[in-house]
Amino acid sequence: MAQLDESKLHEFVGKMLGDLGGAFSVPTVRLGLRLGLFDALHDGGPATAGELAKRAGGLTERYVREWALAQAANGYLAYDGASEKFSLPPEQAMVFAVKDSPVYLAGAFDLVAAMIEGEQKVEHSFRTGSGVRWGDSAGCLFCATGAFFRPGYVNNIVQNWLPALDGVAEKLKSGAKIADVGCGVGFSTLLMAQAFPNSRFIGYDFHAPSVEEARRHALAHEVGDRVGFEVASAKDIEEDDFDLVTSFDCLHDMGDPRGCASHMKRVLKPGGTWMIVEPIAGDHPEDNLNPVGRLYYNASTMICVPTSLDQEVAEGLGAQAGQAKLTEVIREGGFSQVRRATEGPFNMVLEARA
Repeated sequence: MAQLDESKLHEFVGKMLGDLGGAFSVPTVRLGLRLGLFDALHDGGPATAGELAKRAGGLTERYVREWALAQAANGYLAYDGASEKFSLPPEQAMVFAVKDSPVYLAGAFDLVAAMIEGEQKVEHSFRTGSGVRWGDSAGCLFCATGAFFRPGYVNNIVQNWLPALDGVAEKLKSGAKIADVGCGVGFSTLLMAQAFPNSRFIGYDFHAPSVEEARRHALAHEVGDRVGFEVASAKDIEEDDFDLVTSFDCLHDMGDPRGCASHMKRVLKPGGTWMIVEPIAGDHPEDNLNPVGRLYYNASTMICVPTSLDQEVAEGLGAQAGQAKLTEVIREGGFSQVRRATEGPFNMVLEARA
């Protein structure tokens, strides 16, 4: 048995205190987001607990004070002992209050709650080898997932990802036909549609409640004449002749990603492009033992792998498959050219052509 190193033990316990503090913050942050407390500090400036309680719509001061002190201990709010006022620094506001910030993370806290809600179903799958159907593990996992990815899409799809593809942005400007496969609640589809008014978009997803939500979003954004949403798995899409197919953060969730790749080649017109956005990852597990990989491996354990293992073929790529594995899958579908067009801290963008 290895000798216990007391200094390493203390160091590890210190790390665990930090990790548990983050975990304990999830419900209080979600309360603050839903009750508008972060927004009230962002919009109105520093406030005492009593002022903040009134500003947020007449909440109970005693609860607000304990909540605000918790967030100050988290490092999420600033606290001035002399005035007893709390404030939301501009850096923290980017995470908790600025909805279109690239690092707005409200959806991440909801995603954590959804993973905890689905814990028993995933435990059952550990014991049986079965999967957990997408949307069944938690009340609104698909809503939380959409909210989690939205800030990255708002700040990257039109500005960085599409321009990185060879000639694609020009096609969309002049008028093209696009399929957004695995569109979820439609954020990615609608962002592209708003940016390229001469093009036509169809979003596909196998989860009917997500498609219903996407249709509501389309009506709210008044783009229904150029955007449609259909319930269909990737391999069941009947329409073809697409100039561009996009798949945002979903290929690794599919039970049969190789079958999907084959079908994407069939529905593209000659010279068309398939854009695959996937979580950033190295090709070897040891490459991903870092803060971003930590998030993705945990989410993959609770969501991505169970979702894939519930479907036909059940390949279970996981959220840290890496470019080499993804390229193998895409090439097996008949695409001879696969390259990493661009990347960011959380995603890589692959461009596939026949």
